[in-house]
Amino acid sequence: MKTILWLREDLRLYDNLALNQAAADGEVIPVFFYPEHLGGASYWWLHHSLSRLAEQFAEHGVTLILRTGDPARVVLKLCEEIGSTKVVFNRVYSSRGMAQGQAVKQALQGADIECQSFNSQLLFEPGKIFNKQGTPFKVFTPFWKHCCAQLQPPAPQAFTTLKPVGDQPDSEQLSDWGLLPTRPNWAQGLADTWQPGEAGAQQRWQEFLNDRIQGYKEGRDFPEREQTSLLSPHLTFGEISPRQLWHDTQEAMASGLVDASNGNKFLAEIGWREFSRYLLVHFPQIETEAFNQKFADFPWKNSAKLLKAWQKGETGYPIVDAGMRELWHTGYMHNRVRMIVASFLTKHCLVHWQSGMDWFWDTLVDADVANNTASWQWVAGCGADAAPYFRIFNPILQGEKHDKLGVYVRRWVPELKKMPNKTIHQPWTADEETLAEAGVKLGKDYPRPIVDHADARAEALAAYQAIKSSS
Repeated sequence: MKTILWLREDLRLYDNLALNQAAADGEVIPVFFYPEHLGGASYWWLHHSLSRLAEQFAEHGVTLILRTGDPARVVLKLCEEIGSTKVVFNRVYSSRGMAQGQAVKQALQGADIECQSFNSQLLFEPGKIFNKQGTPFKVFTPFWKHCCAQLQPPAPQAFTTLKPVGDQPDSEQLSDWGLLPTRPNWAQGLADTWQPGEAGAQQRWQEFLNDRIQGYKEGRDFPEREQTSLLSPHLTFGEISPRQLWHDTQEAMASGLVDASNGNKFLAEIGWREFSRYLLVHFPQIETEAFNQKFADFPWKNSAKLLKAWQKGETGYPIVDAGMRELWHTGYMHNRVRMIVASFLTKHCLVHWQSGMDWFWDTLVDADVANNTASWQWVAGCGADAAPYFRIFNPILQGEKHDKLGVYVRRWVPELKKMPNKTIHQPWTADEETLAEAGVKLGKDYPRPIVDHADARAEALAAYQAIKSSS
């Protein structure tokens, strides 16, 4: 049998359920369609991930087919070209992904072509998880407790062999897709930081599991430490299976190689990834609307000037600026700092969370519809299980607590590298002598704060209180 394997967010060979089924059926024809909705950093990653995947398939004598167009129409045409009577794919849990999957199934059904879909992206099937009242969970903790108590993810599976099709169908060239930036090439920092592809994902995972996971529970909150897994972009593009992460961690805890506090904390973070997709399945409107409808009338100021200063890392608050510059250079930002910069934009600047979400979508290599939507709404206070409206991160205290010695700030805001620890997170409070010794002239070498923390906090609280009172 000739089986078409429609690849989407599953760019790997190991523990790829749709691939395993295609391999078991007979000849495998993997196909990937040009996605028209990614951001710039994600396109850079996709180019390299597809290049690596094509090499992996080639080692088995299989050609990765690239096509442009509507998947429902082109898959059906491809079936006619090669005489295939079956298509398999892994489900994508977003509005766009689910709609595309349904459209392909309907098109193939009308042509009497068999179609199978699989859950190879998540530990648990979102459509089968409900609370005792039979309704979807809206709070993470009971959701995750239910999943862990009631369900057990299947063990990861490997294919045995891949059999190529005799006559290879035509393929577009990856270089013709123009996924890489050219003028200018802003991606050198990404190239210096990341190794896209399944091999890079497995290397990151082994480094983390064998070393950095110890101390993860506490260390993950300190951006100057390399304590996190750095797996998020690999998970976004499906270069590594969450089932492998789950079972490898469970085995490491059972053998005593990883203590339970760190292992379970890491698995809980994988749980947040599950919860974000779960919310999209049951509440798809949150991709464009606030989960809490009270926020439909929130008095956002939406200052273009404040938004631009935030995007450029020129807010005058060092921990915020460090995060935004790390993002631009590497396509990534430490999770603690993501919360700080998101809180600053939405609560200090009163800029709509969608503006921040759009910027992250274009600049993050791990840009993900579910995580991006859920996380921005969580910080803004309008999402499911959201941070309370009155929780407004103080960027000064956050910097002093999570970057006590200013290591992270000095790395990404080098103009402040000579500032003493006492004032590294609030340079505007330093006296003239201290600033002169550090070679810093406020307003020239480094900006003054674009908003006053106390005033901005008071204004934000008043705005949040106003919508609370009107409900």
